[in-house]
Amino acid sequence: MQTRRNRSQQRKTQKNSWGYHLIVNAGKCDPVALRSKSTIAAFAKELVKRIDMVGYGPPRVVMFGTGSKKGYTLVQLIETSNITAHFVEEFNDIYLDIFSCKPFQVADALAVFRSYFKPGRVDTTFLKRQAHH
Repeated sequence: MQTRRNRSQQRKTQKNSWGYHLIVNAGKCDPVALRSKSTIAAFAKELVKRIDMVGYGPPRVVMFGTGSKKGYTLVQLIETSNITAHFVEEFNDIYLDIFSCKPFQVADALAVFRSYFKPGRVDTTFLKRQAHH
């Protein structure tokens, strides 16, 4: 859980950036949820609302890949960029990326993710993105 100080620091950091990128590597996820197209689409819709974004069209959830790469891929365009994820069936892993030029609360994004996919292990990276000086 984020403390008030951590949230303040995150907001300060975000003010000095053009974009914000949350990378989530999650293992031991709910095998039924990550194999469900409707669950993945519902997750995308709730995530967009919870992190105060505006979806641009419906989430696109497509099954493809072979062998250890097989699984659904999610693409949700948002007015400030995109949300993408790949759901690896063989290992019950999920790789989620949220990129936006509008700031968002990482804790809120992770709460939605955890509620849908119940990961046993989660590693996150949060990046400030800035191409110009």
